[in-house]
Amino acid sequence: MICAVYKSRCKLDSYLFVEKRNEFERVPVALLEMFGSPELVMMLPLMKRDYLGFADIEKVKNELVNKGYYLQLPPPVVDLLEEHKRAIGYSRE
Repeated sequence: MICAVYKSRCKLDSYLFVEKRNEFERVPVALLEMFGSPELVMMLPLMKRDYLGFADIEKVKNELVNKGYYLQLPPPVVDLLEEHKRAIGYSRE
């Protein structure tokens, strides 16, 4: 299975995997509008890979087959200061 990977010009570090290059028919219109004009990053052979950087490769394969696309979003930003305050029990009160 080879898929096409596109990056978003609107959403930083967001990637859209589709089954074939320039085939977005199975991607919801609302998602494409939010994603913006997709920019091709690479053609990716999934069968020759055991893992992907930030995505579960089996989930990517399953969603490509079942939905026709996979959307990879960046991990949430962690506020390290707030996390530290909670860890030490800091309270303004």
